Amino acid sequence: MFSDKIKKRDGRIVDFDTERIKSAVHKAFLAVELGDGAKADKVTRAVVKQLEKEFECKTPSVEDVQNAVIAVLRRDGYEKVTLAYEDFRKKKEELRKLRGLIGLQPKLTVNAMEVLKARYLLRDEQGNLIEPPTKLFKRVAKAIAHVDAAFGDDPAESEKVFFDMMVRLEFLPNTPTLFNAGTSIGQLSACFVLPVEDSLESIFNAVKNMTLIEQTGGGVGFDFSLLRPRGDIVRSTKGVASGPVSFMRVFDTATEVIKAGDKRRGAMMAILRVDHPDIVEFIFAKQNPTMLNNFNVSVAVNDEFLKALQEDGTYWLVNPRNKEKVKQLRAREVWQAIAHSAWASGDPGVVFIDEINWHNPTPQIGAIKATNPCGELPLLPYESCNLGSINLSKMVENGEVHWEKLRVTVHDAVHFLDNVIDANQYPLKEIEAITKANRKIGLGVMGYADMLILLGIPYNSEQALRVGEQIMAFIEEEAHKKSIEIGQKRGSFPNFVGSIWEPKYAALRNATLTTVAPTGTISIIAGCSSGIEPLFAVSFMRNVLGGARLFETNPLFEAAAKQKGFYSAKLLEDAARTGSVQKTHGVPDEVKRLFVTALDIAPEWHVRMQAAFQKSTDNAVSKTVNLPNEAKNSDAEAIFTMAWKLKCKGVTVFRYGSKPEQVLYIGEIKAKNGKFVSAQAEYAGGCPTPNCPFPS
Repeated sequence: MFSDKIKKRDGRIVDFDTERIKSAVHKAFLAVELGDGAKADKVTRAVVKQLEKEFECKTPSVEDVQNAVIAVLRRDGYEKVTLAYEDFRKKKEELRKLRGLIGLQPKLTVNAMEVLKARYLLRDEQGNLIEPPTKLFKRVAKAIAHVDAAFGDDPAESEKVFFDMMVRLEFLPNTPTLFNAGTSIGQLSACFVLPVEDSLESIFNAVKNMTLIEQTGGGVGFDFSLLRPRGDIVRSTKGVASGPVSFMRVFDTATEVIKAGDKRRGAMMAILRVDHPDIVEFIFAKQNPTMLNNFNVSVAVNDEFLKALQEDGTYWLVNPRNKEKVKQLRAREVWQAIAHSAWASGDPGVVFIDEINWHNPTPQIGAIKATNPCGELPLLPYESCNLGSINLSKMVENGEVHWEKLRVTVHDAVHFLDNVIDANQYPLKEIEAITKANRKIGLGVMGYADMLILLGIPYNSEQALRVGEQIMAFIEEEAHKKSIEIGQKRGSFPNFVGSIWEPKYAALRNATLTTVAPTGTISIIAGCSSGIEPLFAVSFMRNVLGGARLFETNPLFEAAAKQKGFYSAKLLEDAARTGSVQKTHGVPDEVKRLFVTALDIAPEWHVRMQAAFQKSTDNAVSKTVNLPNEAKNSDAEAIFTMAWKLKCKGVTVFRYGSKPEQVLYIGEIKAKNGKFVSAQAEYAGGCPTPNCPFPS
């Protein structure tokens, strides 16, 4: 019999554990053959037998064990599993070398590395990678820190601070900054709003400007409420207007062609006021799954409409061309139509436009009429905003929030995002002018579900709401402190006089500081949950870029299972059939309460969590309210009403299975024994459709 020990890569000698081999082999069989456990047992026994033969009275290394696994798999005819195991082993070795260079903790996941390679890391003209993640972070840090020199500060010092917080995955900026900082493109913002006025010249000028933005990785929001309604008179041609929805198709087609330079798929937000004569057509515009696929759509409801809704009364539709009242509708019927369409297709969402303007920081400049594609950034015409998110899972130590670490990270992140405004290369002079006049930034969070697990707090609990309020209030307060500090040294944003902040502060660098974005791929890179969303699955199959599959389990759940002694590969396999552990045998109740998924949670908890974070967020909060497939129209309506009552700035619902194309499927992959949950490579949580989790 060979030694009962094994030599680790760091030289330590530890007890040999056959369960680790069996677990790894089981996961490989699951990913490639979708089963089965019996084969994993057989292969494990054969591996142990081979090790006994090769290492009699000697201690094998981890590499020796892996070599034995490969030899047994190949000998027994499992060639596809062998290739997958070898490929995974190669990728893990690549990540270990990376950590050796930069001390990156915790580890980048294999899928994170694949996403970085496919989307973020620079390539030469032949398509060869020319930078590892370390150089990406160094490139970004250097480009953003360079701004400091203009204000008499040391760029080298800031570069180190920025690099360290990115490489530790404690903070990441939005995707365009990672794409373009330090490159010839240089466009760094994620969010834009462009005006659309009632003329062909304005409409097609907006289309042109949109394509320029999307080519650089930005997303664009539009308010189509100024366009005259379908059938209205067009005096210049003696014809009739085709209405906002028809022109939205032009924008959609242009985006389909552009596809954001093949690096980041274009996405848009279309907003129409609830009193526009074409509002009913707009509400149902996306019932056809082949229409407007690059748009999210939201109805802008105002206080007048909501008052009529409360009183079960009517309100007027108004022609934007001449302000004439054209027809009365019953508010409740429109409200129910919005809810029905959202229940059926995930669109439209609702934007509470007067609530947004109640918090408009620069009312003297004009009213806000539109938002970015996911709704978290209400912006004036031509405004842009750059986003960044703090990884809250990194702000917990020994089961408690590390408030000082969070404070330092907030201050450094505000410095970073403010610098982005000056480092940016803007696609239009109008965008540069108003962006620099208001200097809006959007500092948000990701990994909140992970933070709650580390704190031992269930997501769907009153305590989780209180912690959310406390965390965001702290971030808001510290962000404003840092903006005041920068404003005192570098000057307030030019539109500070007349803003809502002038009576409160002597100086302020940024008109807005905080936003909660969906985070998308940056949370994949950071290895944490998306935004403030709950986990989307505990265990699942990941369809990684390139066509392969990975069997993934939430690392916190796997750690808890090992710590509490109920871990087995079979348990993870069972969990992957639904994504949930609520009905998985062998999982303790206290663990089930912590590891709840988006569809385990009653919908009202989603809304209440969004409202908890909105209380201390300058801009808005992107949050999907997940509904189970069996939910009713009335459930969607209740969510919209609850969001209004809780003073959210907008709300989106998604009923599982309501769209023909999703990036998360429960029971989509058929196996020999049942089915498995399947998630696409870049899905991190929230709305499981290609257009919703726009990577911020």
